[in-house]
Amino acid sequence: MIRKPSCCHAEEDTKQEHSRKRFDVIFWGSLISVACLFVVGIFFPNKISDYPWLGTMAHTARYMVHSMWWGVVIGAVFVGILSKIPREFIISMLGKGGTISGLLRATGAGVLLDLCSHGILMVATKLYERGASAGQVIAFLLASPWNSFSLTLVLIGLIGLKWTFALIILSMVIALVTGWVFDRLVQEKVLPINHNEVSLSEDFKFWQEAKIRLKSTKSDINFFKEIAINGIRDSKMVVRWLLFGILLAAILRATLDLSQFEQFFGPTFMGLLITIFVATVLEVCSEGSTPIAADIFTRAKAPGNGFAFLMAGVATDYTEIMILKDTAKSWKLALFLPLITVPQVLFVAWIINTYGIR
Repeated sequence: MIRKPSCCHAEEDTKQEHSRKRFDVIFWGSLISVACLFVVGIFFPNKISDYPWLGTMAHTARYMVHSMWWGVVIGAVFVGILSKIPREFIISMLGKGGTISGLLRATGAGVLLDLCSHGILMVATKLYERGASAGQVIAFLLASPWNSFSLTLVLIGLIGLKWTFALIILSMVIALVTGWVFDRLVQEKVLPINHNEVSLSEDFKFWQEAKIRLKSTKSDINFFKEIAINGIRDSKMVVRWLLFGILLAAILRATLDLSQFEQFFGPTFMGLLITIFVATVLEVCSEGSTPIAADIFTRAKAPGNGFAFLMAGVATDYTEIMILKDTAKSWKLALFLPLITVPQVLFVAWIINTYGIR
């Protein structure tokens, strides 16, 4: 006689299955691995000297955590603040999705917002959740990571004022073109629409509504507590892939010596392809990519390759692709980022190498 499971047993099995599904192997595995490397690098530097690969991995983990923690924290704060802002205000500030005006606003916001690539990712995902179009989010991402005020000053010191502004303008053009293509593909139903999009009423008055909302908002401890909780909760998806990126970067740097590639970074088409390849496989934050790009620019005498390294690092970054996939619930939308952007980057970089100022 077969005994049927009781309702209680069925519910318990369902809960256990749900609990197993909720366990995030990538997040916890990456967190534990990076934490171990970080601790080993701090407390046992002498013991790992006999194992160069382990020393490289520990140094990479420490360097990347030190480089990106502030951007992650600031990004989480922005995400928390955005969670308290109604969608109507976000759309009003960014403009209507699918329009040139909306793309220009998103690109301008990306250039002006002084955050590293990791903080920008958090803000971009929240913008998508608050109703920004796919094109606006992509334009925001492509214009942002290395165009922050601080990194602009670094670039000016490394390659000069003229080249720095030339590269910024070119990156904005690629951001606008790519965003426009994304919006058109969404309209043609090639890419999925953003179901979070909000339609503004014609009588919506931004400043009037803002004054009303500010008066009704209580800036007490609970308000800031909610911002902190929302920022931490909504940033977990990004932090998940950032930790995985740190771990993968540590493995890559332990097995691949970047100096081996420098001799191949010359202003040739093959050197350009190698630059794209290295930018793809090497997970480097915006602070790290800027000096490397400047080295390619000056030492290899290949300004186009330097530009390609900066742009391809954003367009082909697997962390960004995975986060886009999770945010939009679409592999197609995420993979169209490198598919549409990389050919533009290759063309512009080739033009710079061929006709650029020497």
